[in-house]
Amino acid sequence: MAPTIPSMMRAIDPETPGGPDVLQIVERPVPVPGDGEVLIKVAAAGINRPEILQRMGTYPPPPGAPSILGLEVAGTIVATGDGVERDLVGQPVCALIAGGGYADYAAAPYGQCLPVPEALTMVEAAAMPETLFTVWTNLFERGYAAEGDTVLVHGGTSGIGTMAIGLCKLFAVTVIVTAGSDDKCAAAREIGADHAINYKTQDFVAEVKAMTGGQGVAVVLDMVGGDYVPRNMQCLCEEGRHVSIAVQRGGEATIPIFEIMRRRLTLTGSTLRPRSVAFKSAVADEIAQTVWPHVAAGKLKPVIDRTFSLDQAPDAHRRMEAGDHVGKIVLTME
Repeated sequence: MAPTIPSMMRAIDPETPGGPDVLQIVERPVPVPGDGEVLIKVAAAGINRPEILQRMGTYPPPPGAPSILGLEVAGTIVATGDGVERDLVGQPVCALIAGGGYADYAAAPYGQCLPVPEALTMVEAAAMPETLFTVWTNLFERGYAAEGDTVLVHGGTSGIGTMAIGLCKLFAVTVIVTAGSDDKCAAAREIGADHAINYKTQDFVAEVKAMTGGQGVAVVLDMVGGDYVPRNMQCLCEEGRHVSIAVQRGGEATIPIFEIMRRRLTLTGSTLRPRSVAFKSAVADEIAQTVWPHVAAGKLKPVIDRTFSLDQAPDAHRRMEAGDHVGKIVLTME
């Protein structure tokens, strides 16, 4: 029998931008799945930096996306929209969504769902989609990282950084990360980073050159932006690729164009949230084929920093903003 679905649910849907205290539980209608969508009874939802920015009013949801925060969830399918088989009801899935995750129920395009294997808990599954899709599309597709390469990843103990470390281990890519303390560097190495640089006490450009015998790295995955970009370019080998995914230190940089020409460098980047359902579904298909078998075998898991209940969402955001976390912060709906 199909599960009984209530008409209203708990959700985090701030009416005004502000600090973590605006993340209060309110009642909202349970979404109705549209064409090609499923309704998920959410067990857990990952916390991501874009949600911090949305809460502050600097990163509005794309057109048509829910104003409820949350870009990734894990739970059980309880209803299906047109074009989706009804026998999927009851299937445990995790999903990348454009919004709506901090709630008891969330609608998701079925193409952006992945099955939750026995090797993952719901908390672990909820911590996978946003970082996995981001790292896969940017480091491996746009950056062409491949077996035998060496790459530099900033923010090595963030959700993105820890996922990058896991994927690099899986695909025989040597990974150098930066982090803001010796303890975080030690944590990154324990997770699997080949090298970790304390950017507060060491010059990461000089360290990368020393670690690579002066050759530099094939790819830099950068979420810092600003004045890091020309420094990152100094870390690249000939034909190297610089991939920007965030601009925490600013959205503009002055770069030496002749160096791009002389060493045939590529500067690229992307944002994931505004991309089409068709694009994200194609990425999900590729991940299902290339990465998910390793997940099902227990060879790739997210690093979980801490979990918070839905009513503790303000504390979850405070923890992310403090920058002390290692890995993913997750909300649970229990």
